[in-house]
Amino acid sequence: MCGIAGYWDKRGATADVVEAMALRIQHRGPDGAGTWLSRTGHLAMAHRRLAILDLSPAGHQPMVSPCERYTLVFNGEIYNHLDIRADLEKDGGGFVWRGHSDTETLLAALHHWGLEKTLGQLNGMFAFALWDGQEKRLSLARDRMGEKPLYYGHHNGCFFFGSELKSFKANPRWQPEIDRNALTLFMRHNNVPAPWSIYKGIKKLLPAHYVVIRDSGNQISEPQCYWNLAGITEQGASKLDATSLTDELDVLLRDAVKSRMAADVPLGAFLSGGFDSTMVAALMQAQSSKPVKTFTIGFNEQGYNEAVHAKAVAKHLGTEHTELYVTASEAMAVIPRLPTIWDEPFSDSSQIPTLLVSELARQHVTVSLSGDGGDELFCGYNRYTSGYQLWQRLHNLPAPLRLIVSKLLRLIPAIKVEVLLKSLLKRWSVPQIEGHLTKLVEVLGADSGYSYYRSLVSHCKEPSSLVLGSSEPEAIISREDLHPKLTDFREQMMYLDSMTYLPDDILTKVDRASMAVSLEARVPLLDHRVVEFAWKVPMSMKYKEGNGKWLLREVLYRYVPRDLMERPKMGFGVPIDEWLIGPLRDWAENLLSEKRLKEDGFFDPAPIRKMWHEHVSGKRRWHYYLWDVLMFQAWLEEQ
Repeated sequence: MCGIAGYWDKRGATADVVEAMALRIQHRGPDGAGTWLSRTGHLAMAHRRLAILDLSPAGHQPMVSPCERYTLVFNGEIYNHLDIRADLEKDGGGFVWRGHSDTETLLAALHHWGLEKTLGQLNGMFAFALWDGQEKRLSLARDRMGEKPLYYGHHNGCFFFGSELKSFKANPRWQPEIDRNALTLFMRHNNVPAPWSIYKGIKKLLPAHYVVIRDSGNQISEPQCYWNLAGITEQGASKLDATSLTDELDVLLRDAVKSRMAADVPLGAFLSGGFDSTMVAALMQAQSSKPVKTFTIGFNEQGYNEAVHAKAVAKHLGTEHTELYVTASEAMAVIPRLPTIWDEPFSDSSQIPTLLVSELARQHVTVSLSGDGGDELFCGYNRYTSGYQLWQRLHNLPAPLRLIVSKLLRLIPAIKVEVLLKSLLKRWSVPQIEGHLTKLVEVLGADSGYSYYRSLVSHCKEPSSLVLGSSEPEAIISREDLHPKLTDFREQMMYLDSMTYLPDDILTKVDRASMAVSLEARVPLLDHRVVEFAWKVPMSMKYKEGNGKWLLREVLYRYVPRDLMERPKMGFGVPIDEWLIGPLRDWAENLLSEKRLKEDGFFDPAPIRKMWHEHVSGKRRWHYYLWDVLMFQAWLEEQ
């Protein structure tokens, strides 16, 4: 796991500048550094190394091919690189390996097979830049599911690329301008979704894509997709019975976990006690000759603590378990660091416990496996279950009636709405609906499954009316013409989450939190073979007997008793709503003051001040929306 950075400038590039760029992301690779300049002196690439495989100098980057045609800087891990070595040797070519790093394997494959064939062979998480000195072209590529980040773009006569935006700040050519249109996307999604970034002219490379750059960045190809998830979702369900599918998934998951346990440094796993992290920890322990190290963060606040469940799981599995209970003040102490760590506006508040558990794990290991991805692949989120059921019921109501009810609910104080809903909806058995009043009000106006889903996953519904001088651009989620033709609405939601929420929120959160403390996080459930298998599982085996992730549960119950896991799903969050009216109130008031908002000039102060007053007074819960504004304001303060 590492960090990469570089720039291409016809006016000339220097080792000093690119070294300074890489130094800004030293946290991604504290174990070593390297720079490289093209023969013309126009292209410079740099690398920061977190040594995981082949700790010797043989793994040093930038790495130049033996023929000196290709130069590679690479961030990530290729889990099947030894298999790729064997295939390369079968193809001939007289390979003489200098070491056993996956970087050397990747470079040899790119040289021997070319870019597209190599990308199709890789099982891993990665972002890399490959310079072809003969063709004078730079290729950038990103892994299938978007585990590793990669920014790029032409700016001020110079082409930039890197793992994080902060590396660009060390380049004297960097004169950024905030993209107000991208800010509208942030206000809708609590992140800036790919291919956008918060800065004009700079993009994120989409997952499963590559791009080719020529002429000092003046010629940038359209991103090319090398693995099409939309096509995979449309291949149809398997005809195998439940037992056969459970057996197949068990074998596949064991192999995905085992391949991610390869390391020349200590490794462990995050363990929340939920299904996905328990699955990963259980399969690690089943294939380990000694206790696996597991890590959990606990909170004393009721409703936010899964540490008790994680401890019980760890005891059953026999892992070497470490837990740390964090006070509210300790959790809030990391908030000033968030804008710098996440590098562009990002406001999923679970970033706080994710950072804390990463810090805990890094005290003991260099690699930690994570359970992310199970919800999107196997129907785990509430919006696929209770949310889907709610849509079916709402859809049967006449549209005019839904709109009238929505308007009425906006006028009634929240506490009275809760009482009303309990009396009206209790016979429908919609779980915890009173805790999601704002969402209910918003989704009542949805006129289709797609608009219902978009409303569910959107924070600000009309962000261009909130962001001054902006127009919301089209993102993947709004391009219905690009979505696969799936007959089950739940599958549509799962696909869209896999393309947007998973890479732009969940994986961004995990990558920045872990890399901030020089910890490599690996995600076995996102092995592309698992992803492809999951889309062959019929929905009847994902949601069954009133439970999502049914097939995944069946595999897990081979390793962990059922009664240890049967409990309501709990998110990995913190009580932001309480903090904003308590210990964070002065901090928030300063960032949300009318004077401050007017001076900064990005938001219309009136609706923000209205939300703030209603939240503080207890009239309505606006903490999710306010946290978006606060995280942008805090980020802006650091620029």
